[in-house]
Amino acid sequence: MYYDKQVELYTLNGKTIKSITGLQIDSEEVRVFTVCGGEYLFYHEQDCCEDVALNDFEGDAQDLIGALILSAEEVKGTIPIRTTGYQEESTSWTFYKVETSKGGLWMRWLGESNGYYSESVEFAWVNKPDEEK
Repeated sequence: MYYDKQVELYTLNGKTIKSITGLQIDSEEVRVFTVCGGEYLFYHEQDCCEDVALNDFEGDAQDLIGALILSAEEVKGTIPIRTTGYQEESTSWTFYKVETSKGGLWMRWLGESNGYYSESVEFAWVNKPDEEK
């Protein structure tokens, strides 16, 4: 979907938040809009037999409007593949921590599959900010 528009998370650094959408449990995407016209997307490119969604978060999108993003980082982890009956199961998590001038936003994404399909979260720009065009 946005494979050719994937960027590093640190691309958010120095941007000012206009709004954030999708911050709810089981959301499959979270969008960050910046005052310079940028639109950034946390999402999972669905393949087949996996499930990746926002599992937990801390922070209020409304509180972060007008905040300058100071740092953004990603932490990933996996739980070893386990076999239940005849089926293998894989679980992975990805944490995102965004620190701003008005506080932080912390998101935990959970991915589950049979171990064959990707459980990763992608980060891409949908609309490139004016200063980067």
